[in-house]
This record gives sequence, C-alpha cells and structure tokens, in this order.
Amino acid sequence: MVPEVNQLVLSGQEVLVIPCSPRGRIVHGQELLQGARREALYSPNVLKAATLATLAAARQTAAAVRPVFGSRSPAVMIKNLAVVPKALWLADVAVRWGADHIHCHWAGTTATMAMLASKISGVPWSLTAHRWDIVENNLLATKVRSASFVRFISEDGLRMARSIGIGTAENARVLHMGVAVPARVQRRYGPRPIVLCPARLAEVKGHRFLLEAWSILQRRGVDGELWVAGDGSLRRELEALSGTLGLGGSTKFLGSVEHGALLKFYEEGAVSAVVLASVDLGDGHHEGIPVGLIEAMSYAIPVVATAAGGTAELVIPGTGVLVPPADPAALAEAIRSLLQDGELNEQLGRSGREHVAREYNIVRVAGKLVSEFESATRQVKSFQLFPALAGGAIQPRT
Repeated sequence: MVPEVNQLVLSGQEVLVIPCSPRGRIVHGQELLQGARREALYSPNVLKAATLATLAAARQTAAAVRPVFGSRSPAVMIKNLAVVPKALWLADVAVRWGADHIHCHWAGTTATMAMLASKISGVPWSLTAHRWDIVENNLLATKVRSASFVRFISEDGLRMARSIGIGTAENARVLHMGVAVPARVQRRYGPRPIVLCPARLAEVKGHRFLLEAWSILQRRGVDGELWVAGDGSLRRELEALSGTLGLGGSTKFLGSVEHGALLKFYEEGAVSAVVLASVDLGDGHHEGIPVGLIEAMSYAIPVVATAAGGTAELVIPGTGVLVPPADPAALAEAIRSLLQDGELNEQLGRSGREHVAREYNIVRVAGKLVSEFESATRQVKSFQLFPALAGGAIQPRT
C-alpha cells in the first residue's frame, strides 16, 4: 500500500493516513508518518469525540450503527462494535480536515469504521478488498451497497465476493495493486546465483515445499543460494526443516527486510530469480496477487510461482514460470531452468517487466483511483452533518 499512497501524494492529492488500531513497529513506509494520525482505538480523544457525537445526535448515531447488529455472528458483531467509538472520532476528523473522500484498505473492521464514519459525516467512502477480508465476510454485502465503489485487487477476489453474496454490484471494480516501475534496469550476475523468496513465513506461502524443492536441486548439484526474506510464526519450524534437509550452507533466513533494502537487492542485480511457492488452504485462504512478484518483475527479475489464488492473473504465459502448488519436483525443475538457461532467464525477465509496466504501474493505478474518488465527490451535491460534528449543512470541496 505504501507506494500507492506515495503516488497519490505525488499526483497532487492531500492524504491523511489513519490506522484503525496502530500498534507495533513500522517496517515499511516511514515517510508516511508525516501525513498520519496514529490515534489508539480508545484514546481520550477518541472517547471524547464519540461521547460528544452520541450526546448531540443519539438517534442519528444509533441509525448509523444499526447495520452492525446484522453481523453474521456474535463474535463478528463484537469486533464491529469495538470500532464504533473510533468511527465517530473519524467522522469528526474527516469533517474538520475537510476530506472529500474516505478510502480504506481491508474489508473487515477497518471498513466497518470507514462505513460508519461516512454515514455520520456524509463524506463518501470506498474500500479496497484483498483476500482474507473477503473470506471473513464481515458485512461485505452491506459495505458494498454503502460504498461509492469497491475495489478488488484480483478477478479471483471479485469472483469470491460474488459467490458469498454481493450480487452483480455495479460499483465493484478490479484494480490491481501497483508498483513503482523503475525507468531502467541492468541485470548483473554474481559468482553464485541467488534465488529469493520474499514472503511472510506463513503456511499459505508454502515455504516447506520451496525448501524441499531446493533440497532436490542441491542433491542434483545445482549451484546457488536460497534467500528467504520475511518473518512469521513458522520461522523456527522452517529453519529446523532447512537443517534436517541439510540446507544450512545454501539457505539464508534474512528475517524481516525493509522495503528499500529489498528493492536494493534487485537494483544491484544480486538476485537471479524470485520464487513463491504459495498454496491454497481451502475456503478462500490463498494468495491474492502477490506484490512481491510484481516488484521483482518490474526489475526484469524472472519469477517462478504456483497457480494458487490470483497469481495466474499476474504470471501469464511468457512472463514467468507457473507450476502446480505443493509440487516440490515441479518447483525444482522450474527454478533449475531459470538458473541454467541464461537465454530463458533474460527473455522471461524482459517480458515480465513489460507486462508489469503495462498493467501494474503505480502511476496508472493511482490515476484510476483518483478518477474514482473525484467521481464519488461529484455525485455528492450536499449533505447534512450531525450537529456534534459541524453544526449544519456544508458543501464538499471540489
């Protein structure tokens, strides 16, 4: 999301970033802190704004919150109710800041907060749905009806949403996540090929199949190093598996890598290929379209991936190598082909970069988002704000 927000700012938009529940250290996007308001879920400011809004317009507040009680389970309803105070605070912030539009990423409780803030403030809103948040189905159909538009990052995600009840939803769009495509790249080759896997260490990423594939290659005498960039709950388990397979001398677990450092690997030509061994865990638990692959392709780094989730929408024929999920032998053969066939490596790198430049360029993606925001703003002629927020009817900025 960071490149997207940065590009919106570069295109002349004023952007205020508000995390739903800020916590933990910031690994990516330090530059966005200057345009962010990190307010805890139940900070004094949040509770004060929520109390004032409720006291000033209890009936309107209750009407805005009513859809939350239609949540599909008591557990989901409780999660949604937990963000109501911050939704009231966000409505106040949006009005005082003069927001034309509220856009949120994730269709879960973050979208609940944005939807309620929009209902209370009258500022139009929209959301980007990714993958797990579609599966969660937290008032998804209600949110789609309420939003000016709903963006899905893959055709697969849109299909999934339709299957769980959003209907035809004419306001649904497929707009991929984009990356900043470098103006020029230069491939260099070090003394030893490096295969990089940039992904959090979670079951859906299929790291164990990648390690098994790498073990096959090592037994065949294929030279190279496997770098695993990312952290997660499976790190100890995967490091243990690497040791059991005898991969200690050829595999490095890099831990969490700052985004700029990751791109530097590509800029310096340190990486010969990027691989993701993602799997489908069932019930919609699979990849969207991995940005890690899009970024590598933008630098003309050839990729190997599995046909899980929306990955096949990105890695189309001629732009990379796609293999079946959970198949270490097929994965090993695909990696071997890229490491030992220089012509294929160069060809797939070039065509992958051209594909990303056409379809996933952050400039194009941000431009389409801005058009959607402006269209939503034009449709709002006027709206009545709660007295606690602004004390009367106002016109949105143009």
